[in-house]
Amino acid sequence: MSNPTQIDQIADRVDRLLMLYEELQRTNALLGAKVQTLTHERDSLVSRLGAARARVDALLERLPDMSAAAPKRGDE
Repeated sequence: MSNPTQIDQIADRVDRLLMLYEELQRTNALLGAKVQTLTHERDSLVSRLGAARARVDALLERLPDMSAAAPKRGDE
């Protein structure tokens, strides 16, 4: 039986397609998990950035107004 029949060829091809399908499912699951991890990391970074901006804004509010404190050229 050195010549595979057409049904055997089709069966082999179906088997290969099923293996490829399973591999793609595993890859998709891994990529989905990676997307979820990166989304969580991004959200955390956005939150930290917002907190840092709020702290910088608060510090800027505490600085004296430099334009009012600086002597004008004619006043020296």
